Amino acid sequence: MLEKSLGRFLTLSLLAVLVIAGCSAARSTPPGPSSPSVELNVAAAVSMKDALTEIKQQYQAVKPHVKINLNLASSGALQQQIEQGTPADLFISAATKQMDELEAKNLINKQTRINLVENQLVIIVPKGSPLGLQKFEDITNTGVRKFGMGEPETVPAGQYAQQALQTLNVWDTVKDKAVFTKDVRTVLTYVESRNVEAGFVYRTDAAVSHKVQIVAAAPAASHQPIIYPAAVLTGAQQAKEAERFLAYLHSPEAKTIFEKYGFIVSK
Repeated sequence: MLEKSLGRFLTLSLLAVLVIAGCSAARSTPPGPSSPSVELNVAAAVSMKDALTEIKQQYQAVKPHVKINLNLASSGALQQQIEQGTPADLFISAATKQMDELEAKNLINKQTRINLVENQLVIIVPKGSPLGLQKFEDITNTGVRKFGMGEPETVPAGQYAQQALQTLNVWDTVKDKAVFTKDVRTVLTYVESRNVEAGFVYRTDAAVSHKVQIVAAAPAASHQPIIYPAAVLTGAQQAKEAERFLAYLHSPEAKTIFEKYGFIVSK
């Protein structure tokens, strides 16, 4: 009997020691990194890629609980995705057309809509091009066999380019030389690789490449103003965080980054 009692006592004592040791270890083990508690889906025009990537990193550094997912594409493609229900909390378009159409369908919170930045349309050629283009009308030169531009129906940069060429009365002359692309960054790639002799892009796109040069800017009033509106979507899962990020995009810190990449910050 004594041996059994002693055995039971030793067993219970051992269990108590293990429990105490386990609790102590739990207290002394540092907690692992916590995952972000908020995921913010931002649908934005691809021409904003470089600026938004830097702003995203800066924002997440001060708000580590927020993970920002950037969905970058042409504004028309993003509009279609939003209309089809692709998850998005915030939309930044490269033109007012797509934002206006979403607003007409009550897909954005119009109280949050702001004009974020502006841009400029330019013609680019490969660095060292011998063509000698100096103005928009020079796209008619016989040395330009093909030029790149975004599809006007879905790519705002293509829409602006078509408007400018129509205003200058050369669209009908050159439209058969146009190589239409899914977004403005593809135009940049085509010019860099010399698949086309020239291309229409934003000044901000040209600024991030060392393989191209700007030869001309679109004449004043030859196309609609290039304005990038932004708004929180009515179907946003993280509406409040989207509003906070939108406010940050309008802050002095974000303004510095936008201007670094060539954007004009709207007043």
